Amino acid sequence: MTTGRLAGLKAVVTGGSSGIGRAIAETFAREGATVLLTYRVSADAAQEVVRGIQERGGKALALQADLSTRTACEALVQEAYARLGRLDVWVNNAGADVLTTEAAAWDWERKLDLLLAVDLKGTMACCYAVAPIMQAQAEGGVILNMSWDHVLFGMAGENPQLFAAVKGGVWAFSKSLARALAPKVRVNVLAPGWIETRFGATVDPKFHRAVADSIPLRRWGRPEDVAAVAVFLASPEAAYLTGQAILINGGVI
Repeated sequence: MTTGRLAGLKAVVTGGSSGIGRAIAETFAREGATVLLTYRVSADAAQEVVRGIQERGGKALALQADLSTRTACEALVQEAYARLGRLDVWVNNAGADVLTTEAAAWDWERKLDLLLAVDLKGTMACCYAVAPIMQAQAEGGVILNMSWDHVLFGMAGENPQLFAAVKGGVWAFSKSLARALAPKVRVNVLAPGWIETRFGATVDPKFHRAVADSIPLRRWGRPEDVAAVAVFLASPEAAYLTGQAILINGGVI
């Protein structure tokens, strides 16, 4: 697979064994990138993604990583660099699941500690570790961080409040980091809205329909919708974009 908008690039997608991360990894590979995807516990799912990419002629590998500590994030970056030889694109997609796992029953403080560790500190630690590598490369690099569209709009409820606080931190951090790393490294933010991931498959059908009716495009987004924007931002087509956040939410304002 030598053609495509990302042909020849070496990319890392954290949390790439399912959902949005899987779609990004698969789409990157289809566009010609060699993809290293990470997983925390879902080894079988990660290897399934790798096999699927390879069967379609792409290049991919998987690494286990728990991105809740600075040490683990820095080790991941060094291992990825050793495996790939360079790091052209880094997608900080991995996030803590406090909605569909046993964490759903935790109190708010314990949930917040996990979200802060994985979604915010993990994103920051990976960025800080990969930035010097990208800055030393002749072609620089691209960092994509994952936020949430409701950071701008707000949403009632304890879980949305926690999520908005943490993902708002990712958004703000990314805008400042973009200024610090320009012009060699571009930093942008993906801000999905209602996307058909595992959570979307578990909600009450009436709620699912109500959400779709509230979206101008009248449907939930798909992981592939987010992946398409990630490809654009990682490609030379977005060479003049940095410090931006793209709302991938069907027109919700």
